Amino acid sequence: MRVNHFIEDKLLLFEITEELDHHASEIIRKRADYEIQRFMPKRVVFDFKRVSFMDSAGIGLIIGRYKQTNLYGGKLEIMNVNEKIKRVFEMAGILKIIPIIDELKIEKIS
Repeated sequence: MRVNHFIEDKLLLFEITEELDHHASEIIRKRADYEIQRFMPKRVVFDFKRVSFMDSAGIGLIIGRYKQTNLYGGKLEIMNVNEKIKRVFEMAGILKIIPIIDELKIEKIS
């Protein structure tokens, strides 16, 4: 997983580079928790461009980071979700609280 932090924009971008199974989710969770606590971003985006498989552990990962981000007054978004992963999110009800964005727009926060 690659992590990009944009200070001026208070944006934290996680580019997931592996499948989201139980093992990978645990590793990503630890790293994401650390980075979110470290930067306290106003916006967290998970990029699913390279993810073709996700199980319930991936759902837990996203819900947990959503809650953590909210604690710091931020919002969480997901992007580049393929149809298979999107169906998993829909069935879990995730899309009712977490939006899918089409592209990453970096806006300056004044």
